[in-house]
Amino acid sequence: MWHQALLLAALSLLCRAQNASLPVVDLGYELHQALVYDSTGDSYNFSNIRYAAPPVGDLRFREPHPPAENRGEVQTGSQFRMCPQAHTNWEVIQAELVYSPFVTAGAWNQSESTLGNADFELSVLNGSTMVFPQDPRVTEDCLFLDVIVPRTVFESAGQLSNGSGAPVLVWIYGGGYANGDKIIVNSGDPAGLLSRATTQDQAMIYVTLNYRLGAFGWLSGPMIQEDGIANAGLYDQRFALEWIQKNIHLFGGDPQKVTVIGESAGGGSIMHQITAYGGTRGPVPFQRAIPQSPGFIPITSQSLQDQITQSFLDYANVSTLAEARALSSSTLIAANSLQVMRSPYSGYTYGPAVDGVFVPDTPSRLLAAGRFDKDVEVMVGHNADEGLLFTDPFIRTESNLSSFLSANFPTAPQEVLEYVTSTLYPPDYSGSQGYTDIFSRVSLMLSELAFTCNSVYLATAYPGNSTFSYLFNVSTALHGEDIAYTFFTPATSSLADDGYGSPMVPQLVNVLQDYIVSFTAHGTPKISTPGFEAVTPFEVYGANANTQVLQGEGDTGAWSVWNANQMAMAERCRWWALGLEAPLETGYGAGNGSGSGNGTGTGTGGNGNGSGSTPTSPSETPQYTGSASGLVTSGKMGWVWMGLVTAVAGLAVAGF
Repeated sequence: MWHQALLLAALSLLCRAQNASLPVVDLGYELHQALVYDSTGDSYNFSNIRYAAPPVGDLRFREPHPPAENRGEVQTGSQFRMCPQAHTNWEVIQAELVYSPFVTAGAWNQSESTLGNADFELSVLNGSTMVFPQDPRVTEDCLFLDVIVPRTVFESAGQLSNGSGAPVLVWIYGGGYANGDKIIVNSGDPAGLLSRATTQDQAMIYVTLNYRLGAFGWLSGPMIQEDGIANAGLYDQRFALEWIQKNIHLFGGDPQKVTVIGESAGGGSIMHQITAYGGTRGPVPFQRAIPQSPGFIPITSQSLQDQITQSFLDYANVSTLAEARALSSSTLIAANSLQVMRSPYSGYTYGPAVDGVFVPDTPSRLLAAGRFDKDVEVMVGHNADEGLLFTDPFIRTESNLSSFLSANFPTAPQEVLEYVTSTLYPPDYSGSQGYTDIFSRVSLMLSELAFTCNSVYLATAYPGNSTFSYLFNVSTALHGEDIAYTFFTPATSSLADDGYGSPMVPQLVNVLQDYIVSFTAHGTPKISTPGFEAVTPFEVYGANANTQVLQGEGDTGAWSVWNANQMAMAERCRWWALGLEAPLETGYGAGNGSGSGNGTGTGTGGNGNGSGSTPTSPSETPQYTGSASGLVTSGKMGWVWMGLVTAVAGLAVAGF
């Protein structure tokens, strides 16, 4: 036994010696030591750095506060943190029916008995009070971030002249604004990106952050704003980005070379950061952005926001936010879980909401009005089949579709829903509309409304459409399928499976990662990998809607990169944006406007109040009055403007 004791003692001494050799950063409020040194990547991981005070007790549902001073001992970040998680019941059905050979084969031919069993299962789940178990690392005290920095970059930190620090890539995770964390859930290992950057002499720092989720981060409406803050998750992200501006030089980074990247809800969050405060608070705390499949549907209705808040309080069995703040963490986590679990198919209940402050209007309207930070350089991407994973598999008839829309657009006038299904996405299955059956029709509707149109709004917002836009069309090209390519790391990843059952195309790993690295370093996506010199150059979006297409098939290994024109999609998205160009409820949104009955219209937007009537056919003219200033737009189909804002105001499909 004595030799085992000696071995344990030796290992203990070795660990202490290694810890003693790991660097420490003085953040002012605390001393933080790197948790590990990665000899393969030659980098340090400063893990679980507190960037804000614990958002608990009286700080629940409020904006983040600076952390208290804690210099008594060196922090090592050995305790992993993740914010309270929530999942929907419909995701159980999604896992059973969507992640199956049927999708891989490009079909959706489930039997009636299979669908019937799944429908019964979903009804049982929605009637249950059992909640999904939480990861043991879940805690409300979760506002932490990681900094992973190459050793050579870190060692140069004290010798930098202004502007000579390394570029910084900041990851904001997705997960429907209800789940996810900075390193495990809906995130990835950045070692592949960091290695690629270093080998191309573009060494960079990687930062990943937590932000509050579900009710903890996305309550909104007058009820919450009386005694709290709406969109707390956006404030968390902003607070972390400001922390980076203040502290990243201590790690060898340049605060003027910060790029934010995020997928799905992460990409949607980035859109809201770019348009934060309508562009009135000066430069945003980053210089470049890579939103991937930016996902959200804005919650504009104040009454719906209050309904969601009241529902959460009901689940928690309290009447006020003050009472909720006095509850135990476990009680609130359970209430949040139950509420999100019962979200209608496709939705997550929570997400960014128009609050009149951080989100003064919808991002599409703010971007169209020029109310955003125009100095941010953008490379935006989306996948070819974003909507399929969120499409209700039980939709088989027009009646099913009507019920689905009514559940997700609870305050929309029936005539508006009928317009969407009869004119915007008509039941024409010849293929001329982009779909051949009712399922793919709904999938396209969700794709454009929640994801691809958000990409178009960003691509067309900057002078001369000077953004870069790409389309990921590899294998099934489902929502999130590109994450495996973004975070591919040879030592830990497998080319055999992209997470959706398809083999990966290694050449397109090189292409996408090269684009990310070069854009982060220089603001221009380029290929640096030897042997790829003939790849079509990445052009700006411009007047022709240029989109770089990453095309590939994992099963055959075939791949190509080419430039496409996406004007047709841009026109549909322009319609969605104009469809929102109408007065919101009292307090927020647009003011004056008119639309003629022949299908054209003009409108002015800004902050203000308005009232009016919604036409029920193209032969009528929408009438509404109010006072406002700001955006001037004109476009087709003005007669449905009023109705569509009501529809979107009533959306329960809040996040992606």
